[in-house]
Order: sequence, then structure tokens, then C-alpha cells
Amino acid sequence: MSSSADPTGASDRPRRRCLRADAERNRDRILAAARRLYARDGLGVSMAAVAREAGVGKATLCRRFATREELVDAVFADRMDAYAAAVTAALADPDPWRGFVGCVQAVCAMQAADRGFADVLTTAFPAAGALEERRSRAHAGLVELIDRAKASGHLRDDVTDRDVVILLMANAGVLDAAGEAAPDAWRRLVAQMLRAYAAPGAALPPLPDPPSPAALSRAVLLGRTGQAAS
Repeated sequence: MSSSADPTGASDRPRRRCLRADAERNRDRILAAARRLYARDGLGVSMAAVAREAGVGKATLCRRFATREELVDAVFADRMDAYAAAVTAALADPDPWRGFVGCVQAVCAMQAADRGFADVLTTAFPAAGALEERRSRAHAGLVELIDRAKASGHLRDDVTDRDVVILLMANAGVLDAAGEAAPDAWRRLVAQMLRAYAAPGAALPPLPDPPSPAALSRAVLLGRTGQAAS
């Protein structure tokens, strides 16, 4: 055996550490790129577009995240945690109706801040186990919050958790349709729906002004232009 042989493999350790560091940097770049693209364009962004934005090859992306679900799971874990935290904070409010209103407003604001998260809240990802577990825990808290608000007499008895899901779907649609032309249109929608959920005597949330006719016209025009371009 050559005297230069290294049976311990110590000579390879710096190279392995370098490879691990490079892989971690690539993972961070991919996640940062996916966050930017998803927040701006929603979940329709392709894996190839994420790879280009991150400055890595498609093969590198697939080594880090074999499927779109794995990437979505990693990107939105913190957002789903924030959703769960909003529900937990609402449950801690001694006024269940106020907690319910604040929770719905907070979650809808999260949607407004991130188009990708707006999609995630209304899309199931069975293969993204951690994400779906977080969603399930948050939803269980939401059901409890709704029950408490009903028991307080301030939330209508016929409101269910499914109505909140419908509201989140509607909010995602308004955000997509209104775009930058009427960026606050969602606030009007959410306030109107919360007022519709209120039982007689409940404190109603303030009603923001609607978008101007000109802003809505621009939103409709831009929407039609986008459809025509696609």
C-alpha cells in the first residue's frame, strides 16, 4: 500500500464539506427564487422558471426538490405557520367575535401580500405532508373559533367553516382580477362578507370605500388583455 494512502478518508472531508455547502447555497437560491415568483405570479409558475430565476440547472432543482409539491411545501411552511398563529391569537381573544373578525382579516391580508399563498390556502397538496398537516391544525382551530363566535351570539348560526373557505377562494379571485389596478378591492369584499356573517347586535367591521370606477375599469381591461395574450 502506498504511504500516501489515507485510510481514514480525512483528505476527502474538505471536499465533502464544500459540496454540502454548495448544495445548501443552491437550495437557498431555489427557495428564494420560488418565493419571489410565487408571490408575484401565483402557483402557475413552472419548475423551469424557478430554476432560471435561481440561476441553477433544472437537474440541480430536481435534486433538491423532486416534485412541485416538495418545493411548495418548503416555500410556504412559514406562511402556513403564520396562518396557524393568526388562528391561535384569535382563540386567545376573550371576545370570540372580535377574534373571528381579526383572524379572517389577517388571513385575507396574507393572501393579498402573496399571490402564491392565496393559491395555497385554497388548493390541496396531498403529497406535501408537512404543509397539509399545518393546514389541518390551523383549520381545526378555525372550526373551534367559529363555534365560540356562534356561542357568543355574534356570529350567525348558519355560518360554517366552509363559508370561510369560500371567502378565501373569492378573495383569491378578486386579488387576481383586480391586480395592481385596484389593489385594495379585497378589503371591501372581506368587510362586506364579515358583515353578512354577523348576527344582529354584533359590532360590524368598518366598511372600506369601494374602488373607483376608473380603477375597476382598468382592472377589467387589464384582465381582458391578459386573457387575450394567453
